[in-house]
Amino acid sequence: MSVNKIAVLTSGGDAPGMNACIRAVFLAAQSQGIDVIGYQHGFNGLLTQDYVELQHKDIRNLIQRGGTVLYSARCEKFMHEQHRAIAAHHLNDAGVDGLVVIGGNGSFQGAELLQQLWDKPIVGVPGTIDNDIAGTDYTIGYHTAIQTAVESIDKVRDTADAFERIFIVDVMGRDAGFIALNSAIAGGADHVILPETFDSAATELVRILDKLDQRRKNGANSSHIIIITEQLWPGGLNVLCDSLQSETGVETRSLTLGHVQRGGSPVWQDRILASKLGTYAVDMINRNERSCMAGIQHRYPASVPLANTRENRKALNEYSLDMLEKITLLG
Repeated sequence: MSVNKIAVLTSGGDAPGMNACIRAVFLAAQSQGIDVIGYQHGFNGLLTQDYVELQHKDIRNLIQRGGTVLYSARCEKFMHEQHRAIAAHHLNDAGVDGLVVIGGNGSFQGAELLQQLWDKPIVGVPGTIDNDIAGTDYTIGYHTAIQTAVESIDKVRDTADAFERIFIVDVMGRDAGFIALNSAIAGGADHVILPETFDSAATELVRILDKLDQRRKNGANSSHIIIITEQLWPGGLNVLCDSLQSETGVETRSLTLGHVQRGGSPVWQDRILASKLGTYAVDMINRNERSCMAGIQHRYPASVPLANTRENRKALNEYSLDMLEKITLLG
C-alpha cells in the first residue's frame, strides 16, 4: 500500500499533549514524504470537509501548548450511518490514505464505525486525561491532570491546616479512579473515594469517620484532605460536606477542580508519550493496520485492536490501592 497523504483529527474532551501528538504525526509523516491534513472540530470536520493542509509553520512551538490547534468537539451526527458515509466519501475526495483519530472511548467508537465504511487504515491514539482506555498503560493528558490536581491539593492543604478543616477535593475521571488514586498518593491525601471501590454513601461515611478518629488518637490535628472522583457522591458534594460537619463538628469545605485539569502546558511525560504514539500511529498506517490503537505497554509502543479497548475495563493498580490504605491509616 502506498501512503501519500494522511489526515489527523482530535475528538472529544481535550487533553494536554494533543498538540504534541499532532506535531509528531506531521513530522513522522513528513520524514517519509507523506503529506498531512488536519480535520477541524473532530468528526464534524469530516462531515463538512473542513480541513487545513498542515505545514511546518503550523507545528512550530506546538509541543508545549495545551489544548488542540485542530479544535475538538463531540459529533452526535456521526452515530448515524448516512453521515459516516459522507465522511468516508470526503476522505476519498481529499485523497487521504490513512486517518489518525486522537481521543477517548467515544472517539474510538466513531473510528470503529467509520472503518466499516472506509477501506483505508484508521488508527486511534488515546488522548484523555481519565486514563481509562484498556490496552495502554497511559493516555495522553493523564500525567498533566495529576500534576494539576496535586498542585491544587498542596495549596488547599495550607488552608486546611491553618483552620483545622476538612477539605474534599473533587477531581475528574467519570467512572475511572486513576486521577483520584494517584493524585491522592502524590498529594499525601488522607482518604480517597473511588468509583471502583465505592459501595454506598453510608459505608464510605463510616470509613471516613473511623479514619478521622484514628488520626485524633495518634495526635494528628483535625485537618483532613479527601479526594473524590467527580459525580460519585449521591446528592453531590454538599451532602457529603454537611454529613461530615454534622458528625465531626469540624468545618468542612469542598473544591471542585473541574475543567482546569484539562488545560495547561503538558508535563514532560505527556510530551514524550504523545510524541511516541503519534510517530507510531504513522508507522501503523504504513503497515496498513486498520481499526487499531497506538498504545504504550511497558514503555514500548504497541498496536491494540480498537475492539479490545472497548470490551475490556482497565483496572486500577491493586498495589497502589493497598499502599494508599497503609500510608493513610495513621495520618
